[in-house]
Amino acid sequence: MSAALGRSFFERDSVRVAPELLGCMVTANGVTVRLTEVEAYREDDPASHSFRGETKRTAVMFGPPGFLYVYFTYGMHYCANLVCGPDGSGAAVLLRAGEVVEGVEAARERRGASISDRDLARGPARLAQALGWDREDDGRDMIGAVRRGDGAAAVSAGPRTGITKAADTAWRFWIPGDRFVSPYKRHAKAPQAEG
Repeated sequence: MSAALGRSFFERDSVRVAPELLGCMVTANGVTVRLTEVEAYREDDPASHSFRGETKRTAVMFGPPGFLYVYFTYGMHYCANLVCGPDGSGAAVLLRAGEVVEGVEAARERRGASISDRDLARGPARLAQALGWDREDDGRDMIGAVRRGDGAAAVSAGPRTGITKAADTAWRFWIPGDRFVSPYKRHAKAPQAEG
């Protein structure tokens, strides 16, 4: 079994941590996912939940590093992030996609019997659901639950997806050519009123 990532791994800039998470294994609730796609967020980033400062909702993002920040989105999905940087920095890495490598049946029970292996954790809400995470997991210490994998032979970087602010910031990282990476969709801006 590969080595678990220690607190010091996460105690760095999220933009440095994010690409190094590719190929790593995350285990929770009987399921292990190999990460194939992630996005970095920081407090100085207008797309980050921490941009306006610490709130009750975002308190976990402000440290310590190595904890899970889980939030509810679109009134129906949970998404999960690994907190990065020193205490007080308001940074995290969104876990966007992965391949379920252990616990496929447990993931399928959560995601649905007809879901293909490819789509069990391909997308941030799907990944959180496959791992059995919800708001109760917000603030969970992940030290010991994230371990090095084989690593990524290559890493691609590009604009983030599903956001409107700072969408072109190239802080989305993925393993090129990996079939478990989610499809890129640029978020459409709302039409501007004329006059």
